[in-house]
Amino acid sequence: MKILVTGSKGQLGHELLIQGNNSGYEILPVDLPELDITDKIQVKHRLEKFQPFLVVNAAAYTNVDKAETEQNLAFAVNRDGPANLAEACAKFEIPLIHISTDFIFDGKKSSPYIESDPIFPLSIYGRSKQEGENEVRSRLKKHIILRTAWLYGVHGQNFVKTMLRLGREKQVISVVADQFGSPTSAADLAAAVIQIISRIKRYSGDINWGTYHYCGHGITTWHGFAEEILDMAKQYIPIKTKNVKPISTAEYPTKATRPCFSALDCTLIKKNFGISIMPWQDSLKTVIRQLCQKETEK
Repeated sequence: MKILVTGSKGQLGHELLIQGNNSGYEILPVDLPELDITDKIQVKHRLEKFQPFLVVNAAAYTNVDKAETEQNLAFAVNRDGPANLAEACAKFEIPLIHISTDFIFDGKKSSPYIESDPIFPLSIYGRSKQEGENEVRSRLKKHIILRTAWLYGVHGQNFVKTMLRLGREKQVISVVADQFGSPTSAADLAAAVIQIISRIKRYSGDINWGTYHYCGHGITTWHGFAEEILDMAKQYIPIKTKNVKPISTAEYPTKATRPCFSALDCTLIKKNFGISIMPWQDSLKTVIRQLCQKETEK
């Protein structure tokens, strides 16, 4: 069974390729330059040529701060791209799993966001992802929009890799301590996507299509996340950092405004797809071990 994965060179795309093939699916990985999802004609031709059972859109413009000045590009990739995919999927009767983000929320809630909570993005990136969701909903009935948060993994650039690099270089690292969320392993998210695909394959006529949340279980701050990363890494590599200094968002200004609280409630995906959620610390241990082993093998 063929599964087309866009954004295959990214963190999630890489994991989908590995886990999808291990699960017996024929993963068709596409990324720039072979497929530009902002090109409607190219998208249509690719789907017509491959005729996949399902499409996973893991392609996105993800530079949150740069999006503030590259608005046209952010909206082209995060809004127009999903619109093109959903339109082509509708034409060929192909289900679509589209990856979205916690940045669509304003962060003013004090408990984890559920799927039906009001959306109010604070940044261009968040707005572009919100509009991408709307385009998918308006064009294709058989869709799953999967919102996630604080994604990290073995492949690609992410917060975990940055902290490991800084941990080897600096005695003191300053990290924001007043933004709350749930770190999510790309491998865990890929496993959830594969499980959804397997359920669609078995029960295609009895699927609760729509919007779902998936992230690691538990809530922390970027500061707490950083402390855990360095503490776990100590058993594998030399860590120079003696102090992870907590700072406020105001002390670390960025072009784009971040939600101060963006934890996601994953009850619905557990209920409708039987997906279990790992504590974020357990998943982090696995990724830290893999990254540090790769480092020591160099």
